[in-house]
Formats: sequence, C-alpha cells, structure tokens
Amino acid sequence: MSTKKSGVKIRTGKTKKASLDKKILVIVESPAKAKTIEKYLGSQYSVKASMGHLIDLPKSRLAIDVDHEFEPEYITVRGRARLLKELQGDAKRAGEVLLASDNDREGEAIAWHLRRAITAKAEQVPIKRISFNEITPQAIREAVGNPSGIDESKVNAQKARRVLDRLVGYNLSPLLWKKVKNGLSAGRVQSVALRLICDREKEVESFTPEEYWTVEADFKTGKGEGRQFSAQLVLWQGKKPELRNEEEVQRLIGMLKNSPCMVADIRETEKTVKPKPPFTTSQLQQTAANRLGFTSKKTMQIAQQLYEGVDIGQGRVGLITYMRTDSVRISNLAVTEVRDWIARNYPGDLPGAPVEYSVRKNAQDAHEAIRPTYVQYTPDSLKETLSRDQLRLYTLVWERFTACQMKNARTKTISIDISAAIPEADGGGEGIFRIAGTKIIERGFYQVMKLLTTKEEKGSPVPPVKKGDALTVEKFYPEQHFTQGPPRYTDASIVKTLEEKGIGRPSTYAPIISVLLDRYYVTRSNKQLVPTLLGKMISDMLCEYFPHVVDVTFTASMETKLDAVEENRIRWPDMIKEFYDPFKDLVDEVGKTLESYKGTLDEKTDLICEKCGKPMVKKLGRFGFFLACSGFPDCKNTRSIPLAVCPKCGGDIVARKTKGRGKEFYGCANYPDCDFISHFKPLPKQNCPKCGWFLVEKYDKKNGVHKGCINPQCDYLHSDDEGGHEA
Repeated sequence: MSTKKSGVKIRTGKTKKASLDKKILVIVESPAKAKTIEKYLGSQYSVKASMGHLIDLPKSRLAIDVDHEFEPEYITVRGRARLLKELQGDAKRAGEVLLASDNDREGEAIAWHLRRAITAKAEQVPIKRISFNEITPQAIREAVGNPSGIDESKVNAQKARRVLDRLVGYNLSPLLWKKVKNGLSAGRVQSVALRLICDREKEVESFTPEEYWTVEADFKTGKGEGRQFSAQLVLWQGKKPELRNEEEVQRLIGMLKNSPCMVADIRETEKTVKPKPPFTTSQLQQTAANRLGFTSKKTMQIAQQLYEGVDIGQGRVGLITYMRTDSVRISNLAVTEVRDWIARNYPGDLPGAPVEYSVRKNAQDAHEAIRPTYVQYTPDSLKETLSRDQLRLYTLVWERFTACQMKNARTKTISIDISAAIPEADGGGEGIFRIAGTKIIERGFYQVMKLLTTKEEKGSPVPPVKKGDALTVEKFYPEQHFTQGPPRYTDASIVKTLEEKGIGRPSTYAPIISVLLDRYYVTRSNKQLVPTLLGKMISDMLCEYFPHVVDVTFTASMETKLDAVEENRIRWPDMIKEFYDPFKDLVDEVGKTLESYKGTLDEKTDLICEKCGKPMVKKLGRFGFFLACSGFPDCKNTRSIPLAVCPKCGGDIVARKTKGRGKEFYGCANYPDCDFISHFKPLPKQNCPKCGWFLVEKYDKKNGVHKGCINPQCDYLHSDDEGGHEA
C-alpha cells in the first residue's frame, strides 16, 4: 500500500498489522537534513536527528582489548545519553525504524550502533537501513521503497580505522607528554601530513634565491600614430637569455636600442580544450581554495549545507549530491537531465552521445561525483536565496557538472616573433622578442563557465601586423627577479598531494588540516601551511624513532588494507595485529631510551615581570609562544611576546585576534591609546635600513614570499637575507 504526498510515494509499512496506525521513524544525522526530508514525507513518518555518533570509544582510556581480537569498548558519548534515550523511546512507539545516516563508513557505523541500542530496548520493532546520494523527492522515494540491511563489511572497515587510530594515538601521545610537553598528541594520518609539510619547509629554508633579469620592450608599428604593444625577449643569439645582473642587462639594451626591428615570424596553432570531469571531494576543495580562497574546512561546511537542504523560497531543497566522494561517475538520470537542459539552452554545444569519464583505479565508487541535484536551478536563479559563499560554491559545482557534458572548446594561439638584428659593426647578433595571444574560436563548454573562467576564455589580443613589417623600439623595461624555491603547501596543494599518495580518504582531508592547526603543529601564513617549532620537533622525533608510522608508502598501504576490509577480503583483527605487535614493542623501547625534551622549548628573556620583578620566560602554550613569569606559581602573570617596536608610539607590537572569526593581526600593546595595526607578521629583530620601521613577510603571486617595509611611505623591498633593492 502507498500514498502520495508532495510527489513522493510513501510506504505505509506491511511488516505488522499494528504498523498501519504507528508512525515510521526515520533517523538521520543532522537537524538540517531532517527538516528537508520531513518535507518530502507524509504524516505517517517522523524524522529525527542523531546529531552524528551517539556511541563511540571513551576519551579517558584506550578501551581496546588488545588480547582479544582488539575488540573496542563502546560507550554512550558524554552528553548524548538523553538524546539516545529519546530515540529509543520514539523507536519503541514506532511501527518501523529506517536508519538514514550517510552512505559511507562513518554513516554505516552510526546506523549499526543505533540498531544495537534500539534493539536492546525495543526488540520487536523492525529496523532497516536506507541510503541515498542526494536529498530529493525521487531519491528519498527510491530509498524508502528499497530498504536494506546494514553493510557489516563497511562497519568493520570503520571499526578497523577507529581502532588503528586509537592504538597509534593513545600509545604515542603519552610518550610525547612524558618526553616533550603535556597536552601533546600524535595521530596516524595527521603525522604523515605533518611530515610532508615539514619536509617541504626544509626545502624552502635551504633554497638560495638567485638573481635574474627579464627584458620587455615597447614596439610601434608604422610612423606617427602607429599602434604600440609590448613583447618580451625570449632568445639572444639563438638561446634563452641568461641575464644575471643589471650590468649585463644594460649592456644588452645598449646593443639592441638602435637595432632595426621587423616581424620575423607569425605562427598560428589550434588546440582542443576538453571539459574537466565533475568534482570529487579533493578536486572541489582544491578548486574552492584556488578560486575562492576557501579553507578545506570551510568548503566542506558549506557543501554540507547545500547537500542537507537550503530554503530557496519554495521550501527546503538539497541542492547538491553527497559531498564526500572520490568517484567521477554520474547517474544515467542525471546525464539525461543535463543533456535535456543543454539541448534547450545551447543546442549547438550538445555532443551526439553522453561524455564518459573514467574512475580512478582505487576510487571508492559508492557515490556519484558531486553535482547539482537539479540542473535547472542555475546559479542565477538562486542569487536571491543563497548566501554569498553558498552561491559561489554552488556555482563551481553547477558549472563544472554542466560543462562536463558539453562539446569541447577550440582555441587559436597566434605567436609573433620580432627580430632585433644588431649590425656587424656593433658586434652582431640577434634578439627575438615574442608576443602571443589566444582566442576562442569554438566556445563549446565555455558557454556555461563564468566563475570557472580560464585564461583561454579570457583571451589576449595580438597586434595586427604582417610578416616583414618594420617596427620601431620605443622603450625597454628591464626587471629584476629572484628564483623561487618550492612553494609551501596550501590547503589545495596538501589535499592534492594526500590524494595522489593515497593517504586518507575524502572524508579525512579537511579534518587532517584542522587537527594540525588546532594542535599548533602548523600555522597559516598568507594561506600557506607553515610548521611551527613544535611541529618540527614532533615530526623529527617521529621520523627518527617511528619511521614506519610517518612513512608515506606505509600509510598508503594501510588505506589499501582498510579498503580490503570493506571489500571483505581480509579480517580486520588480523590487519590490526600485524601492525600493532611490533609497534607496541617499539613504543615500549623508545619510552625507556628516549631522553626527555621537556623544557627545551622554554627560553629565558631579558624582560621583567611588571607585577613581581622576576624575569619573564618564553614558553610554548596551546596557541603558540607567550611570556610567563619565572615566579610561577606564586606569580601567574603572562603576556604576549613583543614582535617589533611600534613606529607610532614605541610600544610593543603583539599578535592579536579579531572578535568573531578570530583572524590574527598584529597591533600595538598600548591599544586603545595607540591604534597602530598591521595585517602582515613582523619579522623578528629586522628593521628597514631605509626608514627604521619594522620589516614584515609579504606574499604575492608575482614575487612569492618576500620581505617588505611596513611603512606605506617607504618603497624598500628585498627578497633574501643577503641583499635587496629599492622597488
């Protein structure tokens, strides 16, 4: 029997006669999802939220029976007993229970725990599992109409990961408390990510910048009011120019400035540009970081909102599919819908057949790619109902998905070479200057790209010249540069690296970064991830004494074994035992032999406590270094570390945070009497040789990380420790 409400067929339950007058209880993870789903279901259904895990391992102890198949000891999460009791009571009164947590390992484990807890109080109530990839009436209808059992293999994979991480964390963390500092912790996957960041920092620190110069020139066609354009020197005497200092540049310009110039060659090349596949979790995080400046955590928070449902004026609608996936697969229904939309709006750019994308070999294919649930909800149609950040992230998803089923674009690049020939009397030689421009000749999928516009679409014009045209040089523009070392990791690049190396899974990328930041092992500087002194110490220690734990290949192999557990190819206790026995022996051995590092990060200072007159000590706390009185515990005075001298009043410049979002900036300690602030971090004990104000670390795409004076009236800039120049 079924009824129909809001376009959804509703199962009324046939398992028991009594269920005809009892509600069907649907349990999801979040209140937002509950609100959206409740809108699609009739009065016979009651939708409640579990608020994530209600049952888990206790925080206060290991809670793993290492002598009996590593069986975990689960308890009700602190503060969740009342909610669990309410759900048990609701289940007892229901005719049927449908567990609708997320369709992944964590969601399956939540469903498994709920089933056990409900069965313990209401043994006779039928309990079934439903899952869906999107929160739409049709998806909910299909899920409710086709319930299943709980996937025990998926539960075992989650259990194995939870036990493995608990065994690593709860054995290494006490070792760090004992040998380094109280309150520290180490995690299995996070420690590998920390190692990657620290290894990159060593490369950055060891890199020595080298000076080099480039030369551009303004050329003019014809005489009088001829058109002017710029081109860059790309060849000198048939080779790439190597200009190491200003003297070499000026010598070359001196030779070229009176040389006759002409258009030596014009080349046209056409290129086919294919649309990219729809988003996976890592690709969405990378693109949102690069295009929108979002952290991975922010991207996933907003994606969760779009998935669970947003009120768009006609009620709550789930706007995108499940956002934790590493597959680019698209359902046949979604392909049909987007092709119909393209046929109506851009019929000339619809391919003859659907475009298919290959799924990576080790991808988990339980979910589709991230896509809009309804392609007719264009970004423009949602401008008035979504927040700015929701709209921008939704636009990325919508554009990428719609474009992936459209025709390829074609571009044409025109490259113009300009010869500047030096007469033999002046030493001879030839310089080649080049200008290139690209334009789209067939737009294809670029028709729907706005936020995801590429360089090819923006295009760049070239001057209307012909081969053999004579040109005159108007002016030369020499520019100094310094070679840049390997870039520090950003949210986008560390996620890309983790994915490429097989470390973690879609659900873990954002938490990995968040944990490293929360522990003060890593900080953000100009959107780059920079290891702290504490982070470097922990990483070095783990690399020396537990090399296999932080080994990239080993960690990736553990992910593969967890996948094998989910595929029911190996037993999870066997997998854990193979790792744990040698690991525990090593922990015990290191605990006995490792010397203590406690207090090594404390540093005496010349500063005096203003309350008791004793010296202040630089200490490392949970949120970084601070000054504490050496008379502790008799005197508990603390204050921020002075980073520079305020150029306005002579006070101390210290790190401060804004209210609300807690964004860090640097201001005078004499606030509110002095309102001097800087959004750039002062470099310790480094003042501008030109004006005396302090120097800061800046970052831009052109110069990379560089030092500059904080004085807005001063143009001093230099790019390495040894020297600099005036901009």
